[in-house]
Amino acid sequence: MPGIDLIATATFGLEAIVASELKELGYDRVTVENGRVQFKADEMAICRSNLWLRSADRVRLKVGEFQATTFDELFEKTKALPWADIIPSGAVFPVDGKSVQSTLFSISDCQAIVKKAIVESLKTRYKTNWFKEEGPLYRVEVSILKDAATLTIDTSGAGLHKRGYRVSGSRAPLRENLAAALVLISRWQPETSLIDPFCGSGTIPIEAAMIGLNIAPGMNRNFAAEDWPLIPKELWHEARRETHDRADFGRELDITGTDISDEMIKTARNNAVEAGVEDAIHFQARPFAELSTKKKYGKVICNPPYGERLGSRDDIDKLYKIMGKALKKLDTWSYYILTASENFETLFGKKASKRRKLYHGNIKVHFYQYFGPRPPRRT
Repeated sequence: MPGIDLIATATFGLEAIVASELKELGYDRVTVENGRVQFKADEMAICRSNLWLRSADRVRLKVGEFQATTFDELFEKTKALPWADIIPSGAVFPVDGKSVQSTLFSISDCQAIVKKAIVESLKTRYKTNWFKEEGPLYRVEVSILKDAATLTIDTSGAGLHKRGYRVSGSRAPLRENLAAALVLISRWQPETSLIDPFCGSGTIPIEAAMIGLNIAPGMNRNFAAEDWPLIPKELWHEARRETHDRADFGRELDITGTDISDEMIKTARNNAVEAGVEDAIHFQARPFAELSTKKKYGKVICNPPYGERLGSRDDIDKLYKIMGKALKKLDTWSYYILTASENFETLFGKKASKRRKLYHGNIKVHFYQYFGPRPPRRT
């Protein structure tokens, strides 16, 4: 089935990062849109993109796209799509929906109509009036934006941020794919020192270690499309072999994660063990004010507390002032700080080299980037 249409969904602000990842995987027919990146590929791309994408939310197979302003239009155009080429008889195919700025605004009605249309389409191919829905899962989504309906099927199952290593977390854990995106945005390289002085349950250091060791984030989990007859099992076996062949488990990294809480450090170590990167990270219980390093160059990447989730406003403001003073000592380092504070630069005492708007769940946050001098080239 060459030339299939796929969509990697993404948190707003991370679309370009996802597109870059797809290009590194060899998929250059890429179109970047709000909240998603469309790309054309083949069945193997479903395997590889699920296994390797670090910053995407999930991978969806696009079945069709069309304009719809009436329920009759939605029904007939959905029914005309080649559902039986993808969904086998007996499969489970629930329908999710969302509608934004569209004539068809009732999500429950849209879901019911799409479900009925798919059933009618499958009846024609399979010559039956009853589907038991006991087989593999094909979760369909109807998404209508400004009257343009997009019909997709989820290939991932659980969101791609669920790597499987986080056995426990902090009160406000950073999602794994957002943590990976922060590391990718910083352009951190495996030969560079990295410190997260607010590491919590260890997500940023762990994601950095997985990047540094070239460990595929989906190596140790399963995906919905693994049960699809459309994709031969041999493709999944080949794609998984690639993840092991490409991993560089023996590479030495200089990654440190610190946190004021002994309990959090214990949790971070446990999560690193589950991720298979415990030897690549040094975790230590230490307050931020004691941040220090003998390394001349490196990157600080962190997600400090912010008032929308943790602590009082006064405590948070005081912390940001302390951060500004402490990081002045690392004047040859670069630092990257994720926070919801609009006033961070004033409190920190320095204007960022670059500022990027992102979302942490439903909270709008900013990634403040401070670029230090480039280290001298190694000879």
